[in-house]
Amino acid sequence: MTHEHDHDTVVVEDGSGSGMGAVIGILAIVVLLAAVWFFALGPGAGSTTTTNNTTNNNVNVPAETAPAVPAAS
Repeated sequence: MTHEHDHDTVVVEDGSGSGMGAVIGILAIVVLLAAVWFFALGPGAGSTTTTNNTTNNNVNVPAETAPAVPAAS
């Protein structure tokens, strides 16, 4: 007694599709490295402290005015 599935031809295709996975993997690594650079070293890095130790002692003092002289009559 034979089964009807004993004589089917099965075609197996090897080697396709691995290139797309490699490209997606490489792009994922590049995006990850860019994100690490941006948040750790680049413009998106955390807070930076800037200390301004300069003192500005320039005070504008109004010039002395001469006392008013009464007008001669």
